[in-house]
Amino acid sequence: MRDFYRVPVAEVIPETGDASSLVLDVPPPLAADFAYRPGQFVTVRVPSDQTGSVARCYSLCSSPQAGDPPAITVKRTAGGYASNWLLDNVTAGTVLDVLAPAGTFCPSSLDGEFLLFAAGSGITPVISILKSVLAAGRGRVALVYANRDERSVIFAAELRRLTAAAAGRLVVLHWLDSLQGTPAAAGVAALARPYAGWEPYVCGPGPYLAAVRAALGRLGVPAKRIRTERFVSLADNPFEQTRPSGGVAATLAVELDGVTRTLPWPPGTRLLDVLIDAGLTAPHSCRQGICGACACQLVAGEVEMAHNEVLEAEDLADGYILACQSVPLSKEVRITY
Repeated sequence: MRDFYRVPVAEVIPETGDASSLVLDVPPPLAADFAYRPGQFVTVRVPSDQTGSVARCYSLCSSPQAGDPPAITVKRTAGGYASNWLLDNVTAGTVLDVLAPAGTFCPSSLDGEFLLFAAGSGITPVISILKSVLAAGRGRVALVYANRDERSVIFAAELRRLTAAAAGRLVVLHWLDSLQGTPAAAGVAALARPYAGWEPYVCGPGPYLAAVRAALGRLGVPAKRIRTERFVSLADNPFEQTRPSGGVAATLAVELDGVTRTLPWPPGTRLLDVLIDAGLTAPHSCRQGICGACACQLVAGEVEMAHNEVLEAEDLADGYILACQSVPLSKEVRITY
């Protein structure tokens, strides 16, 4: 079970008929733990009568560069237990159990020129990047934002305000299903064509990601340049103690920071836990197989990943694995960072 923090909600801000932002009142002693980068998320525990709790990741819609207090936006989904509980029960003063910010959907620099794509609640990490670039960067931003109709546009008023204040540095291009139909590659490519050389970041449901990837492919943008963020269900509940399972006892050889170490790898233990228990500073973030921060390359042996929502087919073909999700299937395994 990972360490978590109890954080009060300072304010609940309605954004649309089915979405609200929860502004977190992070206590001063926790300020360093909650320092975050644009595009990151926090994991929230939601109580459940059936399972004790469920955990959900919500991107931070606020900007650390703009001086915003940390905030997440929750959109109600049909049959979505966590989103419905949060929107029906959380008010100012409610205390939430929250993990520290994590995730790698973050620009390495805010000084570039960015082509951002979002659909629905996928705007949450994207607007954090957008506001941060305008506040602390020097480049320009184009946003292609898809929604069902005009009433479902989250942050509509804020986007208008930011566009007016940005002195030509921000262009917002809306795609409304009610007027234009479901986003398709040809139409998205037409909107994005003037900005095809800019840095592409995409967040939204699977069909939208596919349409944007196809659109950027038409514009000659290499797939490896496209940064994506997907909202997926967690494989495990990081707030609950669980016993790992699967795999065999193995010997692990790991090359990290130019040094090779040989370690025993107990059956069922995740690779990342073996490294951390040995005192190695292996990179990691979400521990849920959704951010890619812990990716390493399998040089020899065989492993099985319990969950993977970030590595593409070409990554797997090159031998990349997620340390937080891997258990050994062969007696000897060798990896490198």
